[in-house]
Parts: sequence; structure tokens; C-alpha cells
Amino acid sequence: MAAPTNDERSLFTLIGELPNTVSNLVRAEIDQIKAELSYKAKHFGIGAGLAAGAAVVGVFLLFTLIVAAIFALALVMPGWAAALTVSGILLLIIVVLLWIAFVSFKRGAEPLESVESIKADLDALKGTGDYDRRY
Repeated sequence: MAAPTNDERSLFTLIGELPNTVSNLVRAEIDQIKAELSYKAKHFGIGAGLAAGAAVVGVFLLFTLIVAAIFALALVMPGWAAALTVSGILLLIIVVLLWIAFVSFKRGAEPLESVESIKADLDALKGTGDYDRRY
């Protein structure tokens, strides 16, 4: 007797093969996810490296622009005064940026409303905490 073809397999045979088929599908999906993540991580790493290189060049650009500003001001005032003026402007920019960062950190440190709401719900389920008890 010849082996049954795919069309001739019984329902019980198909049901018996189902766990193996599902397992193979799950493994294939996991392998696909791993491959996609690897691809994305590789390209993210390349992009991050190039962005870091651009940032280093940007720092050198900033230094040359600062020197150019000092030289431009040195045309109308002594060189030391031009350097102090540019330094004062940079110090003012630093202070403003740090103040904005401080305000942002302070806002970010506030507790999450959703977490507080969940805690209150859990307290209510346990029967503890402050909530309106009407019996």
C-alpha cells in the first residue's frame, strides 16, 4: 500500500501534526524577528557612529566660529576685551540652557498620574487607603 498523500491524510493525523506545525511557525517567526532586529541594530549602529563623527566635527566648527567672533570683535575693541565679551555671551547661553534643563528635569521628576491612579485602585481593591466608603 502506498503512503497517503497530503490530500488523503486523516483528520486525526492532521490534528496530531498541528503542535509540530505551530511550533515550527513560532520558531520561524522568532528567527524572522531576530534577523530584523539584527539588521536594524546594525544600521542603527552605523547611523549612531556617523552622527557621533558629525558631532565631533561640529564641535570643531563651533570652536572656529567662536575664534572668528573674537577676531571680528577685535577689529573694534582690544583683543582681550573681545575674548571676554564672547566668553560672557557663551556663559549667558550656558546659564539659560542649564536653567531650562533644570526646569525640564523638575517636571520629569513628578510622579506619574497613571501610577498613582493604579495605586489608589489597588488600595481600593484591598480595602485600604483613602476612598469613599459607603455601606
